[in-house]
Amino acid sequence: MLPLATFAASAAVGVGKNLLNTLAKTDANTMDAAKSTASTKARKTADDFEKMFLEDSLEKLTQSEGTDGPLGENGTGGGVWRSMMTKEYANAIVKTGGVGISNQVYSEMMRMQEAGNGR
Repeated sequence: MLPLATFAASAAVGVGKNLLNTLAKTDANTMDAAKSTASTKARKTADDFEKMFLEDSLEKLTQSEGTDGPLGENGTGGGVWRSMMTKEYANAIVKTGGVGISNQVYSEMMRMQEAGNGR
């Protein structure tokens, strides 16, 4: 009966090693996928931040005093139109490369994430 127990123990060790190798490979693939997903989310967040910043800046630039502004703000329609225009301008600026805010925010987010993972 002793040789059977040795064989069973040896088989169990082999299965355990194989399982650990499989889990390690799966874990590495999962980590790569998680990094890719985190990077994609960070890029989108950085782009959204730049877009929001540009919208706010452009809104301030296109404000006018009184009822007859350069964009024809007579009534509520002019304000809505101006708001939509500034959003589209901000989208166009970000799509064509932006002003650099997005890249800096993205770099900082990734640096902070790597520092957090190293703890």
